[in-house]
Amino acid sequence: QVQLVESGGGLVQPGGSLRLSCVASGRTFSSYTLGWFRQAPGKEREFVSAITGSGRSTFYADSVKGRFTISRDNAKNTVYLQMNSLKYEDTAVFYCARYVSPSIISPTLAAMAAKYDYWGQGTQVTVSS
Repeated sequence: QVQLVESGGGLVQPGGSLRLSCVASGRTFSSYTLGWFRQAPGKEREFVSAITGSGRSTFYADSVKGRFTISRDNAKNTVYLQMNSLKYEDTAVFYCARYVSPSIISPTLAAMAAKYDYWGQGTQVTVSS
């Protein structure tokens, strides 16, 4: 059983920064792509970013490109999401998730929530003045 635990959310002013962390259990952490998704009130869950097992490939939603950076530390079974220049519209619950298989992944597949089989409980990010 894989468990994912997010942390690092909170209240931040527009233009501020936060770093989210997601710690995963399991010995095969480094084999899997990990992704970040978010869900704002009244909206569907949407893709934010993903990173392959090796960390060599990363994917971003257009709405966060240039502001968010995903990274991972396989020695710590942890994936990070550095969020800079936060905007009101970034307010959401952020979830990390593990891709369904340790296979080659395309940007299209990385953005599909249905392709992720394990999810964390989420961490709230609120951008407000």
